[in-house]
Amino acid sequence: MKICVATGNRAEYGLLKPLVIKIQQEKNWTLQLLVTGAHLSPEFGLTYKQIEEDEFVINEKVEMLLSSDTDEGIVKSMGLGMIGFADALKRLKPNLLVILGDRFEMLALASAAIIFKIPIAHIHGGEITEAAYDDSIRHAITKLSHLHFTSTEDYQKRVIQLGENPETVFNVGAIGLDNIFELQLLSKVELEQKLKIHFLKYNYQITFHPVTLANEASENQFRQLLNSIKKQQDSFFVFTKANADSDGRIINQMIDEFVSENSNCASFSSLGTLIFLSLLKFCDAIVGNSSSGIIEAPSLGTPTINIGNRQKGRAKAKSVIDCGTSSEEICKSFEIIKSRDYITLEDKFKNPYGKGNVASKIIEAIKASDFENKIVKKFYNLNK
Repeated sequence: MKICVATGNRAEYGLLKPLVIKIQQEKNWTLQLLVTGAHLSPEFGLTYKQIEEDEFVINEKVEMLLSSDTDEGIVKSMGLGMIGFADALKRLKPNLLVILGDRFEMLALASAAIIFKIPIAHIHGGEITEAAYDDSIRHAITKLSHLHFTSTEDYQKRVIQLGENPETVFNVGAIGLDNIFELQLLSKVELEQKLKIHFLKYNYQITFHPVTLANEASENQFRQLLNSIKKQQDSFFVFTKANADSDGRIINQMIDEFVSENSNCASFSSLGTLIFLSLLKFCDAIVGNSSSGIIEAPSLGTPTINIGNRQKGRAKAKSVIDCGTSSEEICKSFEIIKSRDYITLEDKFKNPYGKGNVASKIIEAIKASDFENKIVKKFYNLNK
């Protein structure tokens, strides 16, 4: 049986890697890797090379990203992707396609796969992120998919509410936690050496992505964050750059300018899973609007300053501080993080997304599923 795993960016690959490894280890399965999106872009670090360094064979590369982050550019990239996916899927002919999350690249791929009558396994469905078009994309992929692997029981219920048969919906937890419990993370000294940085009294990891459905421009929100960072004393900041969404390039330009003017900052297009999680472990907080602050950070005992509404609707540990987008509100959140009363309350870090071992659960569910005979789906009514 041929299992094709698709990935379009650095973060997504990091989450999928434990599953990719286990699929490759299955004796009666053949792993296929379809790589697209930011992986193939010099601007985003040509991160497909990390996949090759991990000694995986990339079966198909589909170029699709235009050098534009306007709405028109994103939609045209999706169109290019569908053209490339048509050729790739015709050659690969997988028995099952594995897709994670809510990216526009994956919506284009799922749309192509359904025409080829290829069953889709979708990871992280049922979640809510109200301030981004990712929210609609995620639900659309759910309706195109045949197996569903959710990260909480509430999300499992939501996928069923969308009309999916409960027999095809599995609550397995968040796959990103597998790396936390399985990888040997770097020490603080090793981290400083690899990144060529020097930690100060307080240290923060900054990841801010475009807020694609917000009334306030992402550029304005990010400028408020930078203004709050300027006011922090004895602090070092490590920026990881924004993804390839609308206005992502504007944020990355602002990061480059800010880092060039402030010696207590560093920025990276891509860190890779090991370095990213190690950094997250030793930082006093992750700041921004990334799902990493919601899903992975609590399991590492790291507080989160979650800015704005990009992650609104997601289940959160008590270690996540939600705050507005003004510089004043963000500065208040920095002060809360520094308080000893806050960091010593261990119950704050109870993670609603489980304790790992997700890849193994997905493998077992695939083995037990008759997905190839369920390409024709019936809408499941809750009032049955």
